[in-house]
Amino acid sequence: IHPATCTDAVYRQMWAEFEWENKVGVNTLITDVDEFLDHIIESTNMNCLTPRFERGQSTFLAANLYAKSVFGEDALVNVSVEKVGNKVEGYIRIRAKTQGIALSIGDRITFVQKSRASE
Repeated sequence: IHPATCTDAVYRQMWAEFEWENKVGVNTLITDVDEFLDHIIESTNMNCLTPRFERGQSTFLAANLYAKSVFGEDALVNVSVEKVGNKVEGYIRIRAKTQGIALSIGDRITFVQKSRASE
């Protein structure tokens, strides 16, 4: 997949229409919500559509990510995390028209979230 861009309205419309959802629980060694989001964006090769605030200003965040496959299939990801103690907790929801995209991105996120972006 490769990063892509769309409007908020188009994203919301696709989110409502897409049938396949894969929900992945956050299980990471990363302790900062901004660092975790950066790691997911880099690891999945997606574009963050949500405006970013100054780093370190919050202990929680929600962000929408978007990408297209080489076949033109849309992939939507919603990251919703918060820092609890010295841990990042939350969920990542993936939606797509096809089951394969939703499952493969979920598998990728499950695999990469344990490592740090700097490793």
